[in-house]
Amino acid sequence: MNFGKINFLLLALFFIACSSSKKDTLTIATAANVQFAMEELTELFTQETGIETEIVLGSSGKLLAQIKEGAPFDLFVSANMKYPEDLYKNGFAEDEPKVYAWGKLVMWTMYEDIKPSISLLLSDSVKHIAIANAKTAPYGIAAEQLFSNLKIYDLLKDKLVYGESISQTNQFIISGAAEIGLTAMSVVMSPEVQGKGRWASLDDSLYMPIAQGAVVIKKKDHDTTKAEQFYAFLFSEKAQQVLAAYGYITHEQP
Repeated sequence: MNFGKINFLLLALFFIACSSSKKDTLTIATAANVQFAMEELTELFTQETGIETEIVLGSSGKLLAQIKEGAPFDLFVSANMKYPEDLYKNGFAEDEPKVYAWGKLVMWTMYEDIKPSISLLLSDSVKHIAIANAKTAPYGIAAEQLFSNLKIYDLLKDKLVYGESISQTNQFIISGAAEIGLTAMSVVMSPEVQGKGRWASLDDSLYMPIAQGAVVIKKKDHDTTKAEQFYAFLFSEKAQQVLAAYGYITHEQP
């Protein structure tokens, strides 16, 4: 008896079963900064529609690459407009992207003896500053813009520790591997994290507005009706109120 072939067949059947069970589930490629808000949004959406969802987290740049390589995502909720626009221009999206929210940067630390401030970043007591990788994460671009506009990037560059996404950047901060870091306001405002460590908002005139866009992924011979339902929900008053509660600037805010 060839146990290798049997194991291969069992594995194949397992994946077929998983695929079958998820065929009616919406898979939403989600920028890491939106993680906590998206968990609440998808729960509300499922309650209203009965449509199940699955969130796949990552940096916006890596999710873009996966979509272009054929990853089975139904929607892309990005941390910028550039990547959704790229998908639309290259035929991967149903319609032009729209801004669902504007993100904000904050400075965050777990160290009790640290009071977050720009001047502290320059202190010898801070050896590591966590930011997201600007090559794949829009919040990393914003962090570098802020440092450049303050003319302190060259003074800080040897201290910078790069996370591939905001999630990894947060891990550096939470674990204490970095004394301080720059992350999304939506993270420190989330119920899961609220009250942990100390954070301070940053002057949003020092970086380009973080306009976050979303698109429905185009799929050949595939009904996108449910994906379009979620897309419409994302711009609804209820969803916009949820996003505002996480610190995002939205269309529904005064």
